[in-house]
Amino acid sequence: MKYKSYSSLLKGICFTAVIAGIGFLLAMLPLMSQIGPLAVAILLAVMYRHFFGYPESIRTGIRFSAKQLLRLAIILFGLKLNINLILNEGLPLLLKGTAVIVFTIGLMIFLAKIFDADRSMMTLLGIGTGICGASAIAAVTPILKAKEKDTAISAGIISVIGTLFAIGYTVIRPFLPMDAEIYGMWAGISLHEVANVALAGEPAGDAGLGMAFLAKLSRVFLLVPFSLLLIWLMKRKGAEKRGASIPFPWFLVGFVIMSLFGSFVDGTFITIPERVMEGVSTLTSFILTMAMVGLGLSVSLRDIRQRALKPMLLLIVTSVLLSVLTYWIV
Repeated sequence: MKYKSYSSLLKGICFTAVIAGIGFLLAMLPLMSQIGPLAVAILLAVMYRHFFGYPESIRTGIRFSAKQLLRLAIILFGLKLNINLILNEGLPLLLKGTAVIVFTIGLMIFLAKIFDADRSMMTLLGIGTGICGASAIAAVTPILKAKEKDTAISAGIISVIGTLFAIGYTVIRPFLPMDAEIYGMWAGISLHEVANVALAGEPAGDAGLGMAFLAKLSRVFLLVPFSLLLIWLMKRKGAEKRGASIPFPWFLVGFVIMSLFGSFVDGTFITIPERVMEGVSTLTSFILTMAMVGLGLSVSLRDIRQRALKPMLLLIVTSVLLSVLTYWIV
């Protein structure tokens, strides 16, 4: 029995790694490179489920990737957050980041009520849009007790829409009455994913890209306090009384520890070579992609047709309004 369990675990992990690897390779192609490996891998997982069904024999490993590796990726993601930089130079951006989060989540929930859209998915998309895309969605999933298929669909949608908006930013940048730094701030405060910010900010040069990352990191910085607030709100609504306790997301503690390490230890007490840090960053992206493959396998195309179209359209509306609003406040 133990042998079968370990075999299912290892085969399932390897299976998600293979699909994630294919996603990374396909993402190197000219058109696919704009979408990114995460969205490509989710699409591959959904298509595999559609044509071949869910691989029940290796469910243990797939669920391990979807749950445990997801938490590991969030922890490692903390290395990308330079807390010292934000505290020294980005405090005003924290206020703008807070406003963005409140605006996007509030608007998505409001639109869900008006247009009778899926509340769970709209909430996840609002959080992802306001903070840091699929990573934020993954971080709050255990707190909200969201279904795996909702998490996968939301992560896929926000990756694709975020990429389209980033491309749109680069197209209109030459026609905007903005200098490089102001443009970078606008991109960082309004776009969905860190990768989207990198894509949109790069044409603005080093100054624009640096400001874009600073603005984006101010929103990533808010992930932990937002998650703690979310736990408090869920408990206040009486989730525990209904027998649905809200577990503390301990992986966020790991996220904070890694952020503190990258901000105050690395470069002060020890110096980690840049090549090693780049390798860790790539590994983090690959692990997150493996986790999304595990989640994507729980999604059927019927779910996407029935539940994803309306949230995707409303996300586009919200993203357009967010871009316009932040354009005037940067």
